[in-house]
Amino acid sequence: MRLYDILTENERSGLTDCDIGKITDDTRKVDKGDIFVAITGRNFDGHAACADMLAKGAAAVVIDHDLGLPQQILCENTRVMFGMLSSRYFGDPTKRLKLIAATGTNGKTTTVNVIRHILTENGHKCGCIGTAGYDVCGRFYEAHLTTPYQFDLYGYFREMADNGAEYCVMEASSQALSQSRFVNERFVCGIFTNLTQDHLDWHGTMENYYQAKKSLFACCDSAVINIDDPWGKRLYGELKTDGGIKLVALSEEQMTDISACRIVPESGSVSYILTDKASEQAFSISIPMPGSFNVMNSMGAAAACVQAGLTIREAVSGLNTVKGVRGRAEVLYDKDYTVICDYAHTEDGLEKTLSAIKPFVKGRLIVVFGAAGERDAGKRPSMGSCVAKYADIAVVTSDNPRFEDPQSIIDQVKTGFDGSECEVHCYIDRLEAIKSAVSQAHTGDVIALCGKGHEEYQVIGDDYMHFSEHEIIAQLCK
Repeated sequence: MRLYDILTENERSGLTDCDIGKITDDTRKVDKGDIFVAITGRNFDGHAACADMLAKGAAAVVIDHDLGLPQQILCENTRVMFGMLSSRYFGDPTKRLKLIAATGTNGKTTTVNVIRHILTENGHKCGCIGTAGYDVCGRFYEAHLTTPYQFDLYGYFREMADNGAEYCVMEASSQALSQSRFVNERFVCGIFTNLTQDHLDWHGTMENYYQAKKSLFACCDSAVINIDDPWGKRLYGELKTDGGIKLVALSEEQMTDISACRIVPESGSVSYILTDKASEQAFSISIPMPGSFNVMNSMGAAAACVQAGLTIREAVSGLNTVKGVRGRAEVLYDKDYTVICDYAHTEDGLEKTLSAIKPFVKGRLIVVFGAAGERDAGKRPSMGSCVAKYADIAVVTSDNPRFEDPQSIIDQVKTGFDGSECEVHCYIDRLEAIKSAVSQAHTGDVIALCGKGHEEYQVIGDDYMHFSEHEIIAQLCK
C-alpha cells in the first residue's frame, strides 16, 4: 500500500508518496515504512519522538502542531486521525457491517455475546469484539483490551467483513470512547447497561466517566437504555431532549418499552415474562444464567436485535436458546460442592453476583477475589465490604497486580472487612488462594471465583502469565 492511498488530496500536500507498513502510536513498534501517530498522553507526548521515528525509517508522522519535519501529516486531533487512517488502510470495512455497541460498567460482555447468539440463531453472521475475545467469524483472538486500539480494531473489522459478517457487535469501553478509537462510524443501536464506580483512575470523576459513555450515542441511530439505573434514567432524559435518536427504555420496575415481570431466580438460571409495548405481546423467557441482573442484560440484547432488524418474536426465540456466557456466573464444578466463575471486579459487580448466588447456597459461601493493580484504588475497601455482606469465608488474593505491590492491594481490600464476622484468609498467589478455598469446601458449599471470569492470564508487571481458573478447577476437582 502507498501513503497517498490513505490520504485525501489536501492531506498529501508537501508529502512524498511511498510504500507504507502499519500505523502505530507506539515508539517501540515502529519499523521502516510505518506511520507513527503522535499521541499526547498523561506521561509522554509522542510529538517529542517524531524526529527519532523518522530517523528510524518511519514513512510519515501524524502531528497536531507543526514540528517543521519532513513527511509530517498535520491534523487537529491525532487520536481521531489515527482511527480515520486505520479505517482507510483497511478499506473502510465498517461500510460492509451493521454495527451494534454496548457500553456501561457491568453487563457489556454478557449483552454483546447474547446479541451475537440471537443474530446467529436467526441466520445472520455476526462478529464480536469485547472483553471475552475477538470473534471475526472464522478465527478467534484472545483479548487484552475490551476495545482494541485503532489499527488493530479496523483490522478485525476488515477480517470480519472479508469473512462474510453482516453484523459486528462490540463492547465500547469508556477509555476507547474518550480516546476516539472508532470515528465517523454509525451504529444501528447502542445499549447502555448501567454506571457504577470504576475507572476513576482514568476519568477522575463520575461525571467525566458518564460523559465518556454518553458520547457513544452521538453516533447511534437508536439507544436501548436501562432506566432503572439512575445514570441510565438521566441519559434517557438527555437524549430525549436532544432528539434525533430512537429511544427504547428497559425496566424491571415499571411498564415501559421493554419490561420484565414475574422474575423467578434459581441457582443456575432465571426466568421472567418479557413485555414488548410496541407489539403488545408478552413472552416467557428462561436463560441458564443466574441473577436478576441477567434479566436486564438479556432484555437489552433482545431489544437491540429488534432495532437491528429482527422482529421481537425472532429475538425472543433466539434468546430462549442461549446457553450462557463464558466466565459470567459460569458453573465450573457442581457435585458435592459447587464452583462458580464470574468476572465481577467492582463493588456493583460483586453485589449483583453474590446477591444472586447467596439465596441458593445450602452450606457456606466461599468467595475468592482481589482488586486489580493500577486501577481505581478507591473502590478496594468497598469491594471488601460487599464481600463481607455475603461470604462466610473470604479469600483475598491478587487480580492482575501489574506493577503495584499485591500485598498493599490486599491490605486495602481487607479494610472493608473491619467489624464483620466473615472469616478472612489472604494469599498473594492466586493459585494458592483457590487451593485454599477448594480444600475448605464441604458438601453444600459454593465457591465463587470472582474477578478473572473468561481471562486465562494474570498481568504481573508487563507480563501476561498464563492462568486459567477453568483449567485449575478441572485439575483440583477431578
